[in-house]
Amino acid sequence: MTASDFRRIALSLEGAEEGSHMGAADFRVGGRIFATLAAERHGYGNLMLNPETQAAFMADQPDAFLPVAGTWGRNGATHIRLAIADSETLTGALRSAWKLRIEKNQNARQSAINSAKRRSAALSSNPELMLLDKRRKAEMRARLTTPQMLESVKRRYGLLD
Repeated sequence: MTASDFRRIALSLEGAEEGSHMGAADFRVGGRIFATLAAERHGYGNLMLNPETQAAFMADQPDAFLPVAGTWGRNGATHIRLAIADSETLTGALRSAWKLRIEKNQNARQSAINSAKRRSAALSSNPELMLLDKRRKAEMRARLTTPQMLESVKRRYGLLD
């Protein structure tokens, strides 16, 4: 398999988009990376797996899979040797990374919802906290809409007259 095959298969997964991270092609779902071609020059594709899935792939095909060096690898980031992998192996590995990323996205979304519900419940049960929260939000809005801040944003985005 080649980097072009890796790209084609990654982009065939539902919702997958190609982006760039630190000058290398990456593949995202829901805005988060599930695979990259950061080590393409070494003949590798990279998969963002978890340690359990990584171990399973490495046990099944030790010649095709190896952990990325350091903490990334200990956390599941995995190289796949493109020259050794066949289409079925590469497709399965990319699908696994994609599926894990979707699950993480859903878990993060649910955590944010639960956190917001807890915060809302805490605020609504304490009028004093609710007033402090309203003040904090009003102060934030006031800071973000000062003439200096607006000019800074316009300058940053080339919107000055």
